[in-house]
This record gives sequence, C-alpha cells and structure tokens, in this order.
Amino acid sequence: MSDETYTPDDAEETMPDEGVTSSHGKQCITVDTSNDIVRHQLRGMYQSWFLDYASYVILERAVPHITDGLKPVQRRILHSMKTLDDGRFNKVANIVGNTMQYHPHGDQSINDALVQLGQKELLVETQGNWGNVLTGASAAAGRYIEARLSPFALEVLYNAKTTDWTVSYDGRKPEPVTLPAKFPLLLVQGVEGIAVGLSSKILPHNFNEIIDAAIAYLREEPFTLYPDFVTGGFLDVTKYNDGERGGSVKIRAKIEKIDNRTLAITEIPFGKTTGTISDSIIRAAEKGKIKVRKVEDMTSENALILVHLLPGTSSDKAIDALYAFTDCELSISPNCCVISDKKPHFLGVSDVLRHSVDTTKNLLKRELEIQRGEIEENLHFASLERIFIEERIYKDKEFEEGESMDDVLLHIEKRLEPFTKSLIRDITRDDLLKLMEIKMKRILKFNSEEADRLIASYKERIAAINDHLAHLVDYTIAWYTSLKEKYGDAYPRRTVIRGFDNIEAAKVAEANERLYINREEGFIGTSLKKDEYVCNCSDIDDIIIFYKDGKYKIVKVQEKMFIGKNVLYVNVFKRNDQRTIYNVIYQNGKGGIYYMKRFAVTGITRDKEYDLTQGLPGSKVMWFTANPNGEAEVVKVILKPKQRLKTLQFDVDFSELTIKGKQSQGNIVTKNEVHRFSLKEKGASTLGGREVWFDPDILRLNYEKRGTFLGEFAGNDQILVVLKSGEYYMSTFDATNHYEDNILRIEKYRPGHVWTAVLYDADQGYPYLKRFTFEPTNKRTRFIGDNEKSRLLLLSDAEGCRLCVTFGGGDEFRGSMEVDAVDFIAVKSYKAKGKRLTTYEVASITELEPREVDLHDEEPPAPDDDNDAPVEPERSDDEVRDEINGQQRIF
Repeated sequence: MSDETYTPDDAEETMPDEGVTSSHGKQCITVDTSNDIVRHQLRGMYQSWFLDYASYVILERAVPHITDGLKPVQRRILHSMKTLDDGRFNKVANIVGNTMQYHPHGDQSINDALVQLGQKELLVETQGNWGNVLTGASAAAGRYIEARLSPFALEVLYNAKTTDWTVSYDGRKPEPVTLPAKFPLLLVQGVEGIAVGLSSKILPHNFNEIIDAAIAYLREEPFTLYPDFVTGGFLDVTKYNDGERGGSVKIRAKIEKIDNRTLAITEIPFGKTTGTISDSIIRAAEKGKIKVRKVEDMTSENALILVHLLPGTSSDKAIDALYAFTDCELSISPNCCVISDKKPHFLGVSDVLRHSVDTTKNLLKRELEIQRGEIEENLHFASLERIFIEERIYKDKEFEEGESMDDVLLHIEKRLEPFTKSLIRDITRDDLLKLMEIKMKRILKFNSEEADRLIASYKERIAAINDHLAHLVDYTIAWYTSLKEKYGDAYPRRTVIRGFDNIEAAKVAEANERLYINREEGFIGTSLKKDEYVCNCSDIDDIIIFYKDGKYKIVKVQEKMFIGKNVLYVNVFKRNDQRTIYNVIYQNGKGGIYYMKRFAVTGITRDKEYDLTQGLPGSKVMWFTANPNGEAEVVKVILKPKQRLKTLQFDVDFSELTIKGKQSQGNIVTKNEVHRFSLKEKGASTLGGREVWFDPDILRLNYEKRGTFLGEFAGNDQILVVLKSGEYYMSTFDATNHYEDNILRIEKYRPGHVWTAVLYDADQGYPYLKRFTFEPTNKRTRFIGDNEKSRLLLLSDAEGCRLCVTFGGGDEFRGSMEVDAVDFIAVKSYKAKGKRLTTYEVASITELEPREVDLHDEEPPAPDDDNDAPVEPERSDDEVRDEINGQQRIF
C-alpha cells in the first residue's frame, strides 16, 4: 500500500464534502489507498515542535548554566580535555575529534568554541597561532595548534567524586551534567549567546576583584563588581545596574596625543577590532565628520592605530569627534540570563557571584566530608589490622582449622567483639574479608609503634577536617585567598573606570560646510555659493532663523532649502546653550505698544514655528541682537514728535532686564510711536565670568574645555598675547578670534603685573634686562626696541625673578652669575631699553626659583603720552549692531 499526502488546499478541491479547511495550513490530511482519512492539526504540531526546538536551543546551546558558567559545548570540550590530560599539549584537531563523542553537533562548532576558550587565557593553555583578539585575525587550523588544561582549571573545575553524571547523546559515554566549578567562570570570562526568544550577554569581570567580592560576601560585607576587558580602554559604569536587563555601560578607546597632528589609539573597546575601528574612522572622515589625512593600523602584540590629522585640525576636538562618530566609543547593554533549575532566569552579577560562592562553599564541604570519610575508613582498617595482628587471631586454632570461610569469618568477628567500642564504626563482612587478605610478610614485619603513629596521624587529620567543617566560612575564605596568591598577579585590571562627559556630536563635528542665504528668493543652504555667506557649519548642525515679524524656528542644514523672505537673523543653533542671549524690542501689533525682552533658546522642536511676540497681526521686531556671552547693550529711543509729548528721546538698558523664557511678554518700552532705535553703548555680559580655553593645535579660543585653561573672563577682561618676535597685543575672549603660530605666552591680561624680560639689543650688541608692565593696546606693539634685529632671550612673570647667566666664548672661566631682577633694576615703561646685563659673551640664561618679594609698595611708572592705545575710527550704530550679531546688516 502507498500513502499520498495532500495539503489542505488540495483536499478542499478534491474532497469538498469532507469539510476540510484550507486556511493557511491549519490541517494536513493524509490519505491511503483504503480511503481512510487521518487528520493532523498543524497548529498544534507547530506549537509542540517549536517549543521543543526553542527549549533545546535555550537549555542545550546558547545560554550558560549558573552552576559552572558554561555552555554545553564548552563543558563537553573541557570534559574531553580532562579525559585526554596527561600534562602535555594535544593537537586541537585531536581534542575536537574526542569531543565529538559527547557533542551532537559538528566539528566546526567545537573548534570555534575551543578557540574562544583559549583566547580568554584562563582555562586553556595554548601553543601556536591562536589568532588575535585585537585585530580579529583567526586562529590556525586545528592540526597546527595545540592546547592543554591550565593549572587553574585543574584546581577549580574537576572532581569526579562531586560531579553529577549523565550519559552522552548516544548513550555510550558518561558526561557531567555540570562541572563542579569552585569559581564564577561566568563572571570572569563573560558570555554572549542568542537563543529563541531571549539572549544572554554577561560582560567579563576582573579575576582579583571577583575573589575580593567573594570574600566580602562570606564576611557579610557589601561588594560591587564592574566589568574589566582584556582589550583595556575606559569604562563608564554609571548605568551598569549590576549587569541586569535595562542597564548599560559606555566603553571608550584609549587615545593619546603623539603630537598636534598625530593621535594614537592604544587600547580599543571590548568587542571591536583594530580593523573595524580603522574602517569606522575612514567612514567618518569620508562624511566630513573629522579631518583625517591617513589612518595606519600598526597593531601587533599591542593595539596601535595612528590617526594623522589634516593641518588646522584641533587634536582635542578630533579626539571628541572620534568618540562621537566612530567605534572608539560604544554603548553595551548587558543581559545576565542564566540557566537554573532547567529554565532561564534573569539575574544580576552579584546574584551570580553569591550563588557561585554558596556553591563553592558546599563543594568544599562535600570534598572535606569525602576526604574525612576516606581517612576514617583508613583509620578503621588500621585499627582492625593492629588488633588482628597484636591479638594473634590468625594463630587461633579455629582460624587455622576452620572448615569454611564463613566459619573463619565468624570466629574473627567473635574475637573482635571486645574491641568494637574502640572502633569508629561497626565491623562489616567486607572488613573481615580485607583482614583475610593480609599477607604473612606484612604480619611478620608489623611494628606496633609505627601502627600507633599511623593511627594517630589519621586522627589528627580527621580532627583538622572537623575543624575546617566547623569553621567552613573561614576555610572558604582561606581557599579563595590562596587562589588569589597563586594566580592573581596574571590578571591585573586592564580597563580604567571613569565617568564620561557627554559629547554632543554637533559640537565636535568639523564645520566642513559654509552656509549661505539668498534673502530675495528666501533660500538658505550650503550649495548657494554665489549668495551671501552666513557662517561655517557641519552637515549635522541645526540652523536657527528669526524673521522680522517675530517668528522663529529651527531647521536642519541642507544643500538648499526654502525658508521664506523677511529673514532677520540666521546662525548655527547650539542646543542647551544658556549663554547666547537674544535682546529684542518688538511692537505688539500694528501701531501697538513696544516691548523689550531678553531670552535664550535652549531647545525647541525642529521645523516647528514659534513667536517671540504675543502673536498679534502686524507685530514686528524693531531691535534685535544675538549675544554669545549674554552681553546687554544700551539703546537710544527717539520718539516721533507729538502734541504734549515733552520727552522725545530716552535710553533703555538691557542689563536692567532679567533673562526670562522665550514666550515671556517683556517690559514696556513706550506706548508712543518711535522714530528710530539706535545703539548708544555696547554692554558687558550679565551672566558672570565665562571660562575660556586656548587650543594650541588650531590657535583658537573655545569654551568646550579643549587645550589650556586661560581663566574665567568677565565682560571687560582681555587676552594678553606675547609673540616670540618681542611683540604683544590684547584681544577679546571671543571664540572667533584668530591667533598667530609664533605665540610665546597667551593668558588672561593682568593689569599692573610686572614682567621681567632679557633681550639682545642689536644697537649695543649686549644683553639687557628690564622690568615693566604691559599696557592695554589692541595693536601689535614691540617691547624690545625698534631695531628689527633685536631679539627676546627670556620672559618671566615671576615677581621675584632670579636668573642664572652662564658665560661662553672664551669667558667660561668666569663660571656663572646669579641676578636678582628686583635688586638689579626698577620697574620701567615697556618702551625702556633696560639695564645692560653684562659685557661678556653669554652662553645661556636660565630662570632660577624665584624668591618671595612684596612689590605692593612699588608703583609702576605712568605710561608715556605717545604710548596710548590708538583710537579706533567711529562706526555707525548699524555697523556696531551687525558686529554684535556676528553677520552683515540685515535691516
């Protein structure tokens, strides 16, 4: 007979009267030649089979067991290696072949799992090319590389007497259900597995810290565990959440500066290779996120990726960009899922540690109990043997003439009855049979004193074991301590734990684009090369746009975008920027009241339109400035003449206004009609000091903590720039300033501070020393004389400056001369030549440790009349306002 199988659709066509549905395989009909119909519910079959498959993958393949921290394939590999262990290395191919007796899957899965175990450098000692976790290079073929169990694995992982056994998949070989692991391998090695419907990701932790935590738990002290990676790097564990679901960690590569144009990545994030990191840097460079000239992967034993920057690129900003746009920073979400009681459980790493420590304590207890039982058996037999020989039971007539073995054993048992109270347990038939096996040679050589010493040693060992069992916690702590002493030095912490600052991608992205605006047609974009230039930007920036009617919004940078006409102000929007303050005067409705307000825009929804006015028709902005440091100007208001209006002009000071929300109404300026608004006085910042840094790589100021910290600057504070050429000038602390590449000193200007300079006077041909103060000027001014050949030899800002002058050119015999600058010369004008230091040829001049000196009573001279700073030409109010806004006039 032959069977034919029909799908439900076929059955519906051929047997419509059977009532069989064909809705997507809910039923399957098998028909044989005898016309018997058998129906199988595919829905039930699918549920049953899929559940079996899912359970198998979860329990037998992907998720580790909490007891020994191993997946089944790893457990079988380690068991197989123990069966082969003879102290020498075995070919990996041989280990794989032997493991296939226990593992139902192919050799490749076994080989891959063994290579991963070997690369962790904990349980398996390796020999040959086992690949490289830094570069991702694969291991050599199994016939070329070798492995054996490490001493650590042999000590903590195996004990046949405490192992629960089962049979292999084919029933031929015994294999462990779990290995009796006395160490949380799950935490020290880490694990990652994807099963059906769930996954497990446990990060590796430090060997020594795990032992310290285990000891702390045994002592009932608090403990905390954090990951540690063999690849090193930096780790932020703020949101680790004990490794449970919902937590996360951030990992960063270690990036070092070789020079201003070269960065070196020497440690990489866990789970990445130097190849993937190099590729991610190249992709970021191609997108213009970071200015990179070349990337070189020079990794061998240690990670080393050289990143060569393009000229004009800030190395500090480049480091931030590497973290923001490449794989140099990763976020990992751990998920501690383990098998316990034949089902998955989601725990924290501290729970896993506590379970492991409890398991270790129980295993040590079982080992002690087994050891005690074995010693007690030896003690019992040694006692029986001594009685048997000393009482000469073997010489009894009944012993020698016994008719059967049972009669002899019965006689021996009767002779031993008086001594049973001195024995540790009852006498069994097996004990009597062992006595019968004693050879005459042993009886003849029996020494009673040696037997007593042996029995005493057995009793001492049993007493020691009983003491360990009575103080099991102390014994377990000592066991962990010895483990740390043996193996701890090989596992120092490699990953540095530190908090990370949040890097905003928009702040560190290279401004590789230029933004333009076409006011007549109402377009902005990076492709409008022939139109009005606005500012530099990156392709991920947001742009804030203010209109003359008071509307404003934020849009994404694009090549070309229609934004409408009547644009008042356009610039790059900095989210969460609380220092950029907008000062506004607006008219509320046509012919309405004039209001003034100050506000910041820290965060709004992209492409949504907002209104800084009250929204009445005809409202318009009459005065607008964007102030990057919260400056507040004074505005002159001129009213149109009106009957009975006495005051036609007055001033409004924005510094008197409180900075409020962007939707606030503001304060009333006037209810009368205004003829015009004009700038009366540029204002200082009302936000207090601003911290400023100088980036020596790009010779620019910044407020993002890149480079050298210059200090906190208030509104009128200035930057002092001293050049190697012997010139100086002052500048504002605006981040848009550009500086020369021959800067000797750059710092916050300190009025009245006394400087000491040693210069070579080209006119006289001798070195001169002078003490002076820098006087405010925004023009480059020489302070070493007018002769271009004069040069600056030394500059010091120490008040008690001391110098060491070493002579040369035939005058070496004079040795050196110490000069106290305060005693040598008084404070003069920066124009003064100074006092000749020596007439002998000078080999070198070095600065010594300054002495303490009180100069408060020493008044610097008044500046010469011809040294006053030049007066800048007057500019119109519109030009000044355009400067405040940072762009061309827009009214």
